[in-house]
Amino acid sequence: MLRRGFVILRRFSTAGPKGGPSSRFQYTIRAAFGKYLLVTNTVSSGVLMLLGDVVEQEFHHDFKARGDEPRYDYARLGRMFLVGLGMGPVHHYYYGFINKLWPLRDMVTVSKKILADQIVMSPICIAQFFYTLGLLEQKPVKRINEEFLGKFGAVYTMDWCVWPPTQFINFYLIPCRYQVIYINFVTMIYNVFLSYIKHEY
Repeated sequence: MLRRGFVILRRFSTAGPKGGPSSRFQYTIRAAFGKYLLVTNTVSSGVLMLLGDVVEQEFHHDFKARGDEPRYDYARLGRMFLVGLGMGPVHHYYYGFINKLWPLRDMVTVSKKILADQIVMSPICIAQFFYTLGLLEQKPVKRINEEFLGKFGAVYTMDWCVWPPTQFINFYLIPCRYQVIYINFVTMIYNVFLSYIKHEY
């Protein structure tokens, strides 16, 4: 029994990367964007959504806050993080689906993906953002509906300005496994606008 345990430990110890820190780093990156891609896409979506709201709250504090107002609304940051976590799997499976549906990288295929993104995915993501946040804020559905309908036009108009050129780069140049993380980084900047529209518009 003891000998069997040593054999299992030896197999486990030799299953990881060989070499020093550089090899371990490369192994971690391969795992993050391979076997654990869903986890990477989900966690990065949550963290970068949170960071976008941190930036917006910084702007608010510097330019609009009263002297006694706290710098950060931590409950709000937590809600934004949860919304981002919820969006991560949606993006993960959506990009996997359209890359299988339209695997080429020519101009016609990229145009199809951009149109699908703007006409189908964009309204879904906007709705997910407002309704998930509204439920986390414990607002009644009627108020969430009113807020969504009142702010959808401004957000969707900005979507058409930001996402087609962003998605052209994504679909034409970025390898499939990195597409969601690329989108998440752009979304971190875009979330400054989203957070402003949601909380201060």
